[in-house]
Amino acid sequence: MKTPRFVDPPDVHGPMGGAYSHTASVPPGSELVFVAGQVGMRPDGAIPAGFAEQAEVVFANLRACLAAHGAGMDSVVKLTTYIVTGQDVATMREIRQRHFGAHRPASTAVFVPALVSPALLLEVEAVAVKPA
Repeated sequence: MKTPRFVDPPDVHGPMGGAYSHTASVPPGSELVFVAGQVGMRPDGAIPAGFAEQAEVVFANLRACLAAHGAGMDSVVKLTTYIVTGQDVATMREIRQRHFGAHRPASTAVFVPALVSPALLLEVEAVAVKPA
């Protein structure tokens, strides 16, 4: 299987200094996996109080959703992150980097006033390419 291609045009710069790619293309015939927004809710329904704890749960949930399709974090081509407070961006960036390593999917971050539950501080949705 051909792999997705990530490109950063030389004249385009973003606010996170190389933490993501500006573009991603998917080879013809690839199977896409769309992951609904994952929040910081544990399997037992508990929601941790802190942003960092919720972020860890979000990325664990994302990893589990991808694994259900035989994919991994390195299969993600597009990531959209919804954050309730701007003060948590640095924490999100650090935790995200730990979960994605050198992989840099095309990404968007959006500040929102609230999520579906007032206790939730972060939501992440993804598009991935399923490996052959």
